[in-house]
Amino acid sequence: MARASSKRCFWAGKDPQMIAYHDEEWGVPLHDDRQWYEKLLLDGAQAGLSWSTILKKREGYRKAFAGFDPAKIARFTERDVTRLMGDAGIVRNRLKIRSAIGNARAFLALQDEHGSFDAWIWRFVGGKPIRGNVRGRGDILAHTPLSDALSRELRGRGFNFVGTTILYAFMQAAGLVNDHMVGCFRRSQVAALGRRR
Repeated sequence: MARASSKRCFWAGKDPQMIAYHDEEWGVPLHDDRQWYEKLLLDGAQAGLSWSTILKKREGYRKAFAGFDPAKIARFTERDVTRLMGDAGIVRNRLKIRSAIGNARAFLALQDEHGSFDAWIWRFVGGKPIRGNVRGRGDILAHTPLSDALSRELRGRGFNFVGTTILYAFMQAAGLVNDHMVGCFRRSQVAALGRRR
């Protein structure tokens, strides 16, 4: 847990929810397929919006999308799309809702082919997190050749809302890249978590 005086990445700001997300989740390497699907769904929902907006609606998404269970979501129908369009607990965007359902089906197909999404995606970084060198706002990347390649691969497998900018944010949040700023108290903690597996 951080002390009040701990230095954080600037983007955490002063919002308690964003601070908690930064301190407890962001950059921690994921290895659970349901959490991977949750990240895909929420990062796609964020497109064009702030992450704080999505964090505030996260529990609404959890309820609306079957606890982020891709097997259940893959069975959603147009009736579910209509139901979700009336749910104020989520971002009511028909394309994003349909994308979440289509992505669940693509996610399951990828699991069938590779055993798990986790095993498949970690191969893109050689099984361990890439260490970033962010020192300030000017060092933040919107995408990288790796996020470009991962975006192309996922689109080729039928995923939507997986553009390279969304994918780079996804890679950072899920721990494929440790982009906690140099000097942030979480940088070394997250690095240690990446070495543990």
